[in-house]
Amino acid sequence: MRPHVVTRTLVSATAIASIAAGSLAGASASFAAPQSAAKPAVSTQDVSILAVNNLGLNTSEAKKVQRWLKQYWGYTGSIDGKLGAASWKAFQRYLKQYWGYTGSIDGKVGSGTVKALQRLLKDSYGYTGAIDGVAGAGTKSAFKRFANSI
Repeated sequence: MRPHVVTRTLVSATAIASIAAGSLAGASASFAAPQSAAKPAVSTQDVSILAVNNLGLNTSEAKKVQRWLKQYWGYTGSIDGKLGAASWKAFQRYLKQYWGYTGSIDGKVGSGTVKALQRLLKDSYGYTGAIDGVAGAGTKSAFKRFANSI
């Protein structure tokens, strides 16, 4: 046999053996992994609870809203400029008392929360759109006016 053929054959055999060994090593590792490793680190429930929805407000404006909520509506969280579930629960208490919010006090900014907010904004903060539960540009702009007025 010629030397270059022997070398090529030896390299090919080594490569095949390495690939086969690597495949077996990978297969055994995947079989050895515990089932708990396949579970996600964060559930969707955790994400929705921690979600922040400033509805277009910057941090400074959101802090104004939080201070107002703390003073009047039982907000007990930090003044961090992030309107999370605790901020929205306090806001929902206000919306329930004065602006026709009928949902649960859950801190989620759903269409019911937005509709009640739109009623408030239409009454005093220049919102001219429909009471449709969709927080579009008009709702966000009026919400900024609200935040900057308190």
